[in-house]
Amino acid sequence: MAGRYATALFELAESEGSLDAVAADLGRIRSLIDGSADLKSVVLSPVLGADEQGRAFAAILDRAGIKGLVANFVGLVVKRRRLFALPDMITGFDRLLAAKRGEVSADVTSAHPLSDAQLSSLKTALKAATGRDVLINTRVDEGLLGGLIVKVGSRMIDSSLKTKLNSLKLAMKEAS
Repeated sequence: MAGRYATALFELAESEGSLDAVAADLGRIRSLIDGSADLKSVVLSPVLGADEQGRAFAAILDRAGIKGLVANFVGLVVKRRRLFALPDMITGFDRLLAAKRGEVSADVTSAHPLSDAQLSSLKTALKAATGRDVLINTRVDEGLLGGLIVKVGSRMIDSSLKTKLNSLKLAMKEAS
């Protein structure tokens, strides 16, 4: 379902010639959601009604200066009770945009926010590995403790400390 919404938004933005502006607005929305536990609960809450979610998001979009196509899109998503899927819709839009630009999209989950230098280094390494420009979508999961989980297409590299500790724990159980 998220893919259909992402495709519809992509096609509208492309027909209006506003792909970059829409991508920037969606990036701001993703940052707002990722940066606020309260906003994340508004997005994911099945308890809140469409009216409450709509008022909350209208105020947030207004404060963030997001108008036009993206504001209308989010309004439609709220009205249709699909707000829980908005992060996946944004990811889908990013993937469509990356494909149009000849880029590959990588989802990177880290225990802590990555610095600009770390992102640049990671982008260079992924470009060397894939042979294409890479669009990086970052996410923070403090449960990882350290390290990264990188997904590029169907390939996943999990170098998180949590996974390494779980593997060690399993190996120690088997040894005893």
